[in-house]
Amino acid sequence: MTLTDSDTDTAPRPAFDRAASTSAPILATLAERWSPRSFDAAKPIDETVLTAALEAARWAPSAANSQPARFIVARRGTPEFDTVASSLLGFNSVWAGSAAVLIVAVAEVVDAEGKPRRWAEYDLGQAMAHLSVQAHHDGLHVHQMGGFHVAALTEAFSLPAALVPLTITALGHLAPADALPDDALRARETAPRTRLPLAALLLTNV
Repeated sequence: MTLTDSDTDTAPRPAFDRAASTSAPILATLAERWSPRSFDAAKPIDETVLTAALEAARWAPSAANSQPARFIVARRGTPEFDTVASSLLGFNSVWAGSAAVLIVAVAEVVDAEGKPRRWAEYDLGQAMAHLSVQAHHDGLHVHQMGGFHVAALTEAFSLPAALVPLTITALGHLAPADALPDDALRARETAPRTRLPLAALLLTNV
């Protein structure tokens, strides 16, 4: 299945401009990608689109092609989804249950010979970046979270010491900001997007 622009244009759009302000043009998918908290709890995930996002993660680069990224994919309505959702902390636990899918991003930090994989977490980050861009391109939205009970999730899914969960990602279809149950969440949803200026990131640029 190949999505066209007309396919993705049916998704709800925020009533405010979320596109990044950049000093040079970048790909529209990157400029328009943002991390909402309001997801449509009634809309199921398209399995082809979900698979495409996971394939994008699979084909991300990794050190020596070691491929240390692993994923727990839990769809709403399953016990596994409830387990992942119950591990979330703070504001995350309030809104993330409306997402169609929760994805635990796991790094394999030790190889089969017991040697540490120094770049595993970096490579997992690249995989998740690929996943988020592909998902946004296909009309979905993604919000990555670091606030969760790592030990509880590790125990619930019987993860060995070599597999370390780093983030949980909510993935699904956008809902209006006023669907959020909390004034503080609604304020965050509509707050301007900000980044440091590019010059502040460049330690050397000669």
